[in-house]
Amino acid sequence: MGTESFRILSPCGILGYGFPDASFDRGLSENPDAIIVDAGSTDAGPHKLGANVAIVSRRAYKKDLSRLIHAGFAHKIPVIVGSAGGSGAKAHVDWTLSILDEILEDLNNSESHLRVKIAVISADIPKKLVREKLAEGKITPMSRTVPILTKEAIAETTGIVAQMGHEPILEALENGADIVICGRAYDPAPFAAAAIRAGFDPGLAYHMGKILECGALCADPGTAKDCILGEIKQDCFEVHSLNPELRCTKTSVAAHTFYEKAHPYLLPGPGELLDLERCEFSEVRPGVIRVSGSRLHPVSPYRIKLEGARRIAYRTFTIAGVRDPLLVGEIEKVETLVRESIRAQYADLNPEAYQVNFYNYGKNAVMGEAEPADTPAHELGVLFEVVAETQEIASTVCASVRSTFLHYGYSGRKSTAGNLAFPFAPSDVEFGAVYEFSVYHLMEIDDPKALFPIAYREIGGTK
Repeated sequence: MGTESFRILSPCGILGYGFPDASFDRGLSENPDAIIVDAGSTDAGPHKLGANVAIVSRRAYKKDLSRLIHAGFAHKIPVIVGSAGGSGAKAHVDWTLSILDEILEDLNNSESHLRVKIAVISADIPKKLVREKLAEGKITPMSRTVPILTKEAIAETTGIVAQMGHEPILEALENGADIVICGRAYDPAPFAAAAIRAGFDPGLAYHMGKILECGALCADPGTAKDCILGEIKQDCFEVHSLNPELRCTKTSVAAHTFYEKAHPYLLPGPGELLDLERCEFSEVRPGVIRVSGSRLHPVSPYRIKLEGARRIAYRTFTIAGVRDPLLVGEIEKVETLVRESIRAQYADLNPEAYQVNFYNYGKNAVMGEAEPADTPAHELGVLFEVVAETQEIASTVCASVRSTFLHYGYSGRKSTAGNLAFPFAPSDVEFGAVYEFSVYHLMEIDDPKALFPIAYREIGGTK
């Protein structure tokens, strides 16, 4: 590990997304000091956390992770995985570890001198502690749109995780971990931890982590399915794409700095505030962008973001196509009449027991009333969704919505063969449980490492 600079290879935006072998090999040829990948996000919504399932498939996850582990062992550099399994709860970490065990078993069969120290950092937060902090007034919503947390919401939540900062990851590295598997982590934190341990400025470290955690999304054209290399120095950091078809520019890197931020140059994280007001971006060589001026300010009290999800309903949906220009023109009217018909048909059900939603793709399905375009579409993709308190009610009502709409008579209709074209048979899809974020709050803590315990295990003896 050199003192003049520290290089981090980021293979992709989320572990399991995949990346070209050629790009990864180019990254390895530049002698990185660490391989670090973010494996999670809340972008997929609350379902993955609530249902304890991964964002990507096991096959895709193992393929990517195997490549990283083999490279880390071959080059004798640490491998760090942030937000393991997607949401970083115990179920996701355990799932990751089961895959890691398979990879290490294969590696051990081919390497007689395998020596690996693994650090596993948990991010699950006990509900009892959350209730105590709530009673003390030390929990606040993430924004004004997030409801005030209640004891009932905590009780109904499947499980609660918190975003760790760099501190527990730094401790794992200082204790000689070759592989660090993190529960839920603040996305830039694993990258920042490695750079901070190497002795570099925390502001630059966190900003570089912000750029690297999405893979080559900071390039032009950007993608989360390719590799990027970051090199931090004493007064700046540099990033460049490892695919010659993708190129980092001042604009692309600066634009990615604005990614997922509520403020143009202030980015809050666990116990800190990243200040990018004085940042400068320059191209030092074709495709190599230098960034300077990033500053990190400690924030007191130290707050961590809590995430939790609860089951609120069940969903069944149907997808169909509409081509008749008469129906296209009055689609909302027909949907209203269909909804009224369903209410009459199921008058015995509590109206609060289910909800019927229509999404007309081709006519404001994405932006709704905010859609500025008024060009009429010649066809629509119509999604019928029923959300209900049980799967049986959701499927029953959805079937009735579909059949009622299929044969609904509207003014001017000439064919009675049916109003809908179904791409699939059976047409109705039982989605299963529906979740919402019940916990999306900030909690004050005293020790940035106390709630993120580290468990170590070694394979092949000590290093």
